[in-house]
Amino acid sequence: VTRLPAGHPSEPLPELATEVHAAVGADRFDDVEDDHGWQAASARHRGEFDDEPEHHEHVDAHPHEEHDDHLHDDHLHDDHAAGSMVFDETGGLEVVVIDDHDDHDGHDGGSGGGGGRGRRGGRGGRGGGSGRRRKRRGPITIVLSLLVLVGLVAGIGIGGKALWDQLNPVAEDYTGTGTGEVDVRVEEGDSLRAIAATLVDADVIASSDPFEEAADANPAATGIQPGVYRLRSQMSGQAALDLLLDPASRQVSKVTIPEGLTQVQILDRLAEQTGMPLADLQAAAADTAALGLPPYANGVLEGWLFPATYDIEPGDTPATVLSEMVAGAVRVLDELQVPEAERLAVLTEASIVQAEAGSVEDMGMVARVLDNRLAIGMPLQLDTTVNYANGKSGVTTTAEDRANPSPYNTYANPGLPPGAISNPGEDALRAVQNPTPGDWLFFVVVDPDTGETRFAATKEEHDANVLLFQQWLRDNPGN
Repeated sequence: VTRLPAGHPSEPLPELATEVHAAVGADRFDDVEDDHGWQAASARHRGEFDDEPEHHEHVDAHPHEEHDDHLHDDHLHDDHAAGSMVFDETGGLEVVVIDDHDDHDGHDGGSGGGGGRGRRGGRGGRGGGSGRRRKRRGPITIVLSLLVLVGLVAGIGIGGKALWDQLNPVAEDYTGTGTGEVDVRVEEGDSLRAIAATLVDADVIASSDPFEEAADANPAATGIQPGVYRLRSQMSGQAALDLLLDPASRQVSKVTIPEGLTQVQILDRLAEQTGMPLADLQAAAADTAALGLPPYANGVLEGWLFPATYDIEPGDTPATVLSEMVAGAVRVLDELQVPEAERLAVLTEASIVQAEAGSVEDMGMVARVLDNRLAIGMPLQLDTTVNYANGKSGVTTTAEDRANPSPYNTYANPGLPPGAISNPGEDALRAVQNPTPGDWLFFVVVDPDTGETRFAATKEEHDANVLLFQQWLRDNPGN
């Protein structure tokens, strides 16, 4: 450090230069001269810069008290620093020379632009830039800049997510297994999408997609049966699917209608097993048009109540159940490709076969006997038809029974009765469509307990078989 006091002659620089030259050597002296310029320093010292404030500042516009810090910073961040000239508060001139120990001291050129000598070239030298120190940024400025940057990034992220959610919305889904109880009906032929829509409408699930995705991942979902299911409110899509696949969730009572029952017997059974009032069932049976009965049935429901096992669900009415049974009979006739003009006759004959045959194996032969008699105009003479006309059951008739002039009395009237005498099953219908080949004209059940039936082509053979039946009657009085 070399100091000249205030009031020093106006041309002190030659002397000062000599002192600095001696202190730092010729090479470093040249650096100081290049970096600051003696002319500018001399002019400042003389006060030729009238626009300067009365108290002198560092040539870099930094306060004197910060000078050491700035020198230190520049030394850390700029290995080309060589020295500075400042004026103290009294107007004296002070030259500070910092001797850095860079291994590259004295090398020509640098990374900077203007072609200064040695290390000065890295700072721009005389050929590039002003050579002044860059102003340091305060911590508040840096923090504010970071906050702005974070805000921008957050804003972009939030906006991007909102746009993504809008373009790729995530389907809403409830969580858990829900609460309460909700009965939902799955209709015949409903697709998985239709089922999902029904569940959404009932607030069982929040939206269709989670349910459909769960169903697509489970092959068993295609086996969901029509019916009423007891589910819960606000279930997840997966939980709703699980309950639909659980047989215990289906709200159903099963009613089996065996083959060969009459309409009266079927209505009694339905009332007993479903709890539906018998009067309501009888009223529904009388309104045949509402049940979908075909016009060729002539308004008679007998024979069209197809025997099967039916699911009775909450909300089912007598008309609902009876309509399903009529639809079953029509479906089987469709499958057998029975022409509509022949359906009433086929159904009537099948009802007789169902009532007369002792077993499924005998049905084809019973159907053949009926066809053979009808073919030659021979009366059918069937006790089952007489009993139906008289509202009775059993395997025998009396002379009084047979005297009934009812059109269902096949002793008194030729051909088939005007309609069915029972409700036949599919086996009897198939037997009428495909009777067993044979020339039989007679048959009799010789053992009603076992259903054993004997067939004969002649009256003599038949009379012998009738004796067997009479023996069974003697052995089983009361029948």
